[in-house]
Amino acid sequence: MATSPSGKNDKVVVEDEMELAAGKGRPTPTRREREAANKRPLVSNDRKAANKEARQKMAAAREKARIGMANGEERYLPVRDRGAQRRYVRDYIDARFSAGEALIPLMFVVILSTFVPQTAVYAFVALWALFIIAILDCVILGFILKKKIAERFGADNVQGGTRWYAAMRALQLRPMRLPKPQVKRWKYPA
Repeated sequence: MATSPSGKNDKVVVEDEMELAAGKGRPTPTRREREAANKRPLVSNDRKAANKEARQKMAAAREKARIGMANGEERYLPVRDRGAQRRYVRDYIDARFSAGEALIPLMFVVILSTFVPQTAVYAFVALWALFIIAILDCVILGFILKKKIAERFGADNVQGGTRWYAAMRALQLRPMRLPKPQVKRWKYPA
């Protein structure tokens, strides 16, 4: 009779392999044992470590949402920024130069010019003139966008508040806008 490298007979080795193949080689655990193995406390015993881990998870989720919103991902946008019409408005405004973008830099010039009394009056007049031009620009922009949205999405489907949304975005400095501009200057949406 031939023997295996372990010193057992081949017949005995084959029988052992057949027994192992038929069963799993250990008794089935009881329900109580399985439930005990699956039990985990709802609150960790180490509260400081659990709180630190929870803060890290929340910070990671907030960072992911912030980046997603800045990039214009639809699921991370607030309700006021969602939808195809709002995306079209954002792209249209980001493609053009608005007079409102010059308001904040001009306000700094006016503040600095107040230190020189001879130029302060002229700076205030220039600021008020630009303020009136920015308001007129926003009103005209509202009419233009309402017409373009009606052409593109249908006159029945114009979303409410579009003109106000456009005006508020047009008055912001381009780098400060959220979501960040997705188009280059003078590249209007089709």
